[in-house]
Amino acid sequence: MTEDGGAERPGSSLGESAEIPREPPPGAPGCAPKPACDDPEAPARVAALMASPAYRLADDDVDFLKSDLARGVRLELEYFKAEAALRAQGIGHAIVVFGSSRIAEPAAALRALEAARAAAAAAPGDRAGLRALRTAERRVSASRWYAVAREFAALLAQVPERPHGERVAIVTGGGPGLMEAANRGGFEAGAISVGLNIDLPHEQYPNPYLSDGLALRFRYFALRKMHFLQRARALVAFPGGFGTFDELFETLTLLQTRKAEPLPVVLVGRAFWSRAVDFGFLVDEGVIAPEDLELFVYAETAAEIRDHIARWHAERRRPLLG
Repeated sequence: MTEDGGAERPGSSLGESAEIPREPPPGAPGCAPKPACDDPEAPARVAALMASPAYRLADDDVDFLKSDLARGVRLELEYFKAEAALRAQGIGHAIVVFGSSRIAEPAAALRALEAARAAAAAAPGDRAGLRALRTAERRVSASRWYAVAREFAALLAQVPERPHGERVAIVTGGGPGLMEAANRGGFEAGAISVGLNIDLPHEQYPNPYLSDGLALRFRYFALRKMHFLQRARALVAFPGGFGTFDELFETLTLLQTRKAEPLPVVLVGRAFWSRAVDFGFLVDEGVIAPEDLELFVYAETAAEIRDHIARWHAERRRPLLG
């Protein structure tokens, strides 16, 4: 029997749909609406019933699939669609990179600074303009991380395929800024570049440095997080805001509670992270343990990031980047 209860054709295998005859057998009931000669209102009623959303096949009913009742189905579909794309490309390992979408490449940061200076000069004394100018100045300084993320990702192109053909990919949130930098470095050097984009209320675009078929889009943060970590063999966190903190601390919590397999976590830019999060204070307050500080290390350069990841895996006799 097939899944819908019909008999399988001889020679067909389980899960393989038998070809359905296009022409109904002679005299088959239901192949034409009830004739008007028997009930003048019947054809119109049948047409109305068939036009109703209730009559649509469930997988053709977009309104139903978007309903609250079908949320579980959407979650399952979202997982499987991304999983199918990653498997099709043979991706077995991911180096996950997080970082601010607001930290642009140096040339773009300088253009934004010039625009902020012009706006501030046109409205001297305007507090909002002065604040924007200070922010633009700091983003020019922070744009150095764009080059570091780009260089680090390019190093992955030197990594050979793993046993059984599994490939190592650079994986980001697929957006602009430091995510773009990591995708760009990998893409330009010939490495696999994946973007796990999230659907947001405001219009957004994936960065242009994602491998064909690997610009993936998610409705649910939870499923996106699952795909970030399912193949993760390292997590690299550049300076960033709420999104970066969210993904970083989600990962640290999973590692701390042993809900995820151990993996190296690298915080890039000690000066930023030391000021953004006082981990020593958390230890002193007794809300984390001293050994929790061993869950991550700091790095400043692309080579330091790569070397730490390679060393971490080599020490566990499962070399990844070596």
